[in-house]
Amino acid sequence: MFILGLIMIIIGTLMIVKTEWLLQNFGRIAWFEKQFGAEGGSRLGYKLVALIVIFFGILIMTGLIGGFMNWMLSPLIRK
Repeated sequence: MFILGLIMIIIGTLMIVKTEWLLQNFGRIAWFEKQFGAEGGSRLGYKLVALIVIFFGILIMTGLIGGFMNWMLSPLIRK
């Protein structure tokens, strides 16, 4: 699990550093453009996705993903 988390952190970091490359190769995302602004919305969207990937990578790497998912889904799944 440590290796998987580390890989996710590296991928997220590369997504943040290479946002312009992602924008040129994958294009703009209409939902991000609508929600976050006319020109920089997709760049911000790619960076937010990258931060989420890094966050989950840290959770997986430290072994805290189970507790986090239980906490997140506890309102939906009553025990």
